[in-house]
Amino acid sequence: MSWGKKLFPLPDGRIVEARMPVIVSASRRTDIPAFYADWFFDRLEKGYSLWTNPFNKQESYVSYRNTRFIVFWSKNPRPLAGKLPVLASKRIGCYIQYTLNDYEREGLEPNVPPLAERIETFRLLSDFLGKEAVIWRFGPLLQTDTCR
Repeated sequence: MSWGKKLFPLPDGRIVEARMPVIVSASRRTDIPAFYADWFFDRLEKGYSLWTNPFNKQESYVSYRNTRFIVFWSKNPRPLAGKLPVLASKRIGCYIQYTLNDYEREGLEPNVPPLAERIETFRLLSDFLGKEAVIWRFGPLLQTDTCR
C-alpha cells in the first residue's frame, strides 16, 4: 500500500493532496459494511473520501483512483451483497474478514443478526466472491459464567 500523497482534483476545482492507496483496509475502526455501506459506495463513486484522524483530528483526503483491492472487516457484511457488482465493474477486488461468533445465548452481541442469518450471509458472499475471499475471523474468545 502506497501512502504517499499526490495532487488530486476535487469536483469543485480545488486541488488537494490526497493519499492514493492501491489497497484499502476498510472498517478496522468501525463496521463500514454493517453501518455505512451506502456511504462507502457513494464515496467510491465520487472517487475520494475525507478522513479525520481520530487521534490528532487532522483531515486527509483519500483518493480511490489507484485502488485495486479493498479489505472489509465486519460482523455483518450482508449490506455489501448487492453492492459487490460495483466493485467488479470498477475492477476492484475484495475480500471480507468476517467476524463470526456465537454469543447469542450470552447476549454479548445484541446488534448482530441471528447466527443462522450470519451463516447464510457467509455462504451468499462466498458464492459470489469465491470461498477464498470470505475469511472467517473468530474473536474475541471469551470465558463467562455461561460459556467455558
